[in-house]
Amino acid sequence: MAQQNHLYLVDGSSYIFRAYHRLPPLTNPEGTPVGAVYGYTTMLWKLADDLHKADGPTHMAVILDKSSQSFRNELYDQYKAHRPEPPEDLRPQFPLIRDATRAFSMPCIEEDNVEADDIIASYAKDALAKGWKVTIVSSDKDLMQLIQPGLDMLDTMKNARLGPEAVMEKFGVTPEQLGDVLALMGDAVDNVPGIRGIGPKTASKLIVEHGDLESVLAAAPSMKPSKMRDSLIEQADMARLSKVLVTLKDDCPLPNELDDFLLKDIPPEPLAAFLTKHGFTSLLRKLGASGPADAAPAPSGAPSDAPGSDNAITPQPLAMPAINLDDYVCVQDVDALDAWIAKARAAGMVAVDTETDSLDSMQAALVGVSLAVAPGEACYIPLGHGSNDMFAEKPQQIALGDAIARLKPLLEDDAVLKIGQNLKYDLNVLARHGVHVSPIDDTMVMSFNLDAGQEFGTGGHGMDALADRHLGHQCISFKSLTGTGKKQIGFNEVPLADATRYAAEDADVTLRLWHVLRPRLPVEGATRIYQNVDRPLIPVVAGMERHGIKVDREQLAALSQDFATRMAALEGEIHELAGQSFAIGSPKQLGEILFDKLGLKGGKKGKTGAYSTDVTVLEKLAGEGSEISRKVLDWRQLSKLKSTYTDALQEQINPNTGRVHTSYSLVGAQTGRLSSTEPNLQNIPIRTEIGRQIRHAFVAEPGNVILAADYSQIELRLAAHMADVETLRDAFAHGEDIHNRTAQELFGEVNRDTRGRAKTINFAILYGISRWGLAGRLEVSADEAQAMIDTYFQRFPGINRYIAETLASARECGFTETLFGRKTHFPRITSKNQAERQGSERAAINAPIQGTSADIIKRAMVRMNPALEAAGLGHVRMLLQVHDELVFELPEGDVEAASAVIRSVMENAAEPAVTLSVPLGVEIGTGPSWGAAH
Repeated sequence: MAQQNHLYLVDGSSYIFRAYHRLPPLTNPEGTPVGAVYGYTTMLWKLADDLHKADGPTHMAVILDKSSQSFRNELYDQYKAHRPEPPEDLRPQFPLIRDATRAFSMPCIEEDNVEADDIIASYAKDALAKGWKVTIVSSDKDLMQLIQPGLDMLDTMKNARLGPEAVMEKFGVTPEQLGDVLALMGDAVDNVPGIRGIGPKTASKLIVEHGDLESVLAAAPSMKPSKMRDSLIEQADMARLSKVLVTLKDDCPLPNELDDFLLKDIPPEPLAAFLTKHGFTSLLRKLGASGPADAAPAPSGAPSDAPGSDNAITPQPLAMPAINLDDYVCVQDVDALDAWIAKARAAGMVAVDTETDSLDSMQAALVGVSLAVAPGEACYIPLGHGSNDMFAEKPQQIALGDAIARLKPLLEDDAVLKIGQNLKYDLNVLARHGVHVSPIDDTMVMSFNLDAGQEFGTGGHGMDALADRHLGHQCISFKSLTGTGKKQIGFNEVPLADATRYAAEDADVTLRLWHVLRPRLPVEGATRIYQNVDRPLIPVVAGMERHGIKVDREQLAALSQDFATRMAALEGEIHELAGQSFAIGSPKQLGEILFDKLGLKGGKKGKTGAYSTDVTVLEKLAGEGSEISRKVLDWRQLSKLKSTYTDALQEQINPNTGRVHTSYSLVGAQTGRLSSTEPNLQNIPIRTEIGRQIRHAFVAEPGNVILAADYSQIELRLAAHMADVETLRDAFAHGEDIHNRTAQELFGEVNRDTRGRAKTINFAILYGISRWGLAGRLEVSADEAQAMIDTYFQRFPGINRYIAETLASARECGFTETLFGRKTHFPRITSKNQAERQGSERAAINAPIQGTSADIIKRAMVRMNPALEAAGLGHVRMLLQVHDELVFELPEGDVEAASAVIRSVMENAAEPAVTLSVPLGVEIGTGPSWGAAH
């Protein structure tokens, strides 16, 4: 049985100060103080020697504080404010201590804006996740929070191992509860405020009685009157801030991989050079006496492997041969196909891509399949090539049925990983031929999970853009083979030699991208969101697309006619108000009518010389009493709905299924929300009568009903949890109307007007709205809007703190994160351009909340079908996902049973990864149509 890896993380900062105070002042031959350096070197040597003799670590690293400042100072400017500056003779020794560590060829890790404890916590988490044992060499009480099965501490001063019992003995609580105790008692050394008057014993007693910090604070009002009770109530926010300050950040970017910390023998030359330079003759004699064979082992890693070097940023991808399009193989007989299938099985993975004659996966004919089993080793299997002329000679190729019969066992084999780029499309094409591909990886989704929000120019996460970005390779363009316009040919008519180069290149590039992107996932903290949320969603969404939803063509046609009639009437009224006929759909002509002829105020010309007539301009004019502007807005809405939905939906009904099959994108919205096209179901108006009319055209088959399950105010609920707003949490816990509660808090009364304003403010604040933006929405002055914002933050200080912390973190890291680890990057959040910076700030405030909401509904979608099948309801079909809503079709008699399962899955979707402090509410409605289900 292989030896279990055991990582030792040395809290080097504590060693430094112990060494400084332990030894008298010393200087090296150059006159530089080196007392702490000598003591540190001796202690590190002894540690490594003792552990080597005890057969301790397999991996080791020293972690140091890079500076006295960290992100905690941005959260609380008094953090560590009372700590004295390091002694004058210690300051010049810090770089020498780093040199000492590297002289042992031992990794020395330090990072800007985080403390050594945070780096230790992050490496410990990574090692435990890989099944390693971890020992932290320190006696620091903050690090005791990390003690758990598989992780202990080593106090070298007492030569004692510290486990959960040591924490219980010292603090009377478990390691998991220690952070709550520290938050209550505070820390005078680090200037963590805590609750004044509460010491370790009282803090421990409170946590033991109530379980955690929030429970203590919640129970405070019901405690018997005392100074402690008053302090808990008055200083609750300080306790919560203290909890943030003492909680270790365990998701820091890891500058080195764990494997870099592997223990090897000490190369004597760099250590001897260091000892000689600083005159440590006794240690030099020890090195000479013991020799390298007896020297304590230490991790390998020359200075070029230290943090900050290029070698430490990301894992090195697999060395791959150059792309040679002439190496690809065209497979035209079953024997050759069988040989490639055998290669794929032997490799345990295969990149797969399909070539078709349409972008619509529900109608596309399968023209060919390409496979790649290793970088540079790819083939193309033509299946439907040849002219559309039935009398024309077709090239030699395997019969479609024979190829599918051979490929199906491979593509469904659990022992072979199938890799694709936008694999959802290929899943749908192959599913129509009875092939259900599994297991899978998708390079497009990997790229999105790693780099959402990054600005890479055009192409986003498409294969051509990724190939250029990561491989430096320009892919063959589709148009170069098929042409464009009237002379365009189908891919089935492309000569086999050209088709092979193009199709096999797709599979080869996809496999190469997998080798580049896959190793980045754990290093950059994207594994959790990819493995637990997005990857398992791919086949679920593919199944929803295949099933589609029925639409009533006659009802759509009637709506189109009604919209056309109403548009014509509006057009006549608009022309009458304008005093002439003009093209209402022309922004240029409309601008000239509004601002030149009618003389309306506020017209602004753009670079083209035409007036802006976008929706904000027209809404502003309508708000000022311009009737023509209001009617143009109505005309535009009808025109958009007619062209986008009532006309287009009729054309998008699949002739084979009689249903509409939207296409979902997992990478379309940078916060992680799904987006849809052909048709876009996300933009159907929800709150207008016209929008409801369109939804009524989405209907159930005879004998069935449509069921719509909608998360109730999920983003506000998540804000209450993530910003730790007790007032809002309490309101949700008791089923109160949250907008009524906000209206009461802000305006002191609840009526239609104050509730409406409260609702606007609740959502606007979460989108980082400015005073000017809120003023426009509420039709008040900017000063009045600012007063409302100020009052809101006074009533809900947690929201203000959340915004400040989110922005500070985004500026520091360049990205935000959801509760499930989804990152959204904001490269312009520190831009000198005010508009760019403020736009990024607004998006960054909302991204963790909206992204967490998206993650939750995705988790519900992944769990839904297994839950329904387990309840004997496998025939219930999930059809659509729109914003916070899931839409199903089911027999009318199963509504009650299915509703219970659907509600349970949605309400508990966050568990067990995240435990929310607020309940998730789900509203369910049913009816013969989507509109009737609301």
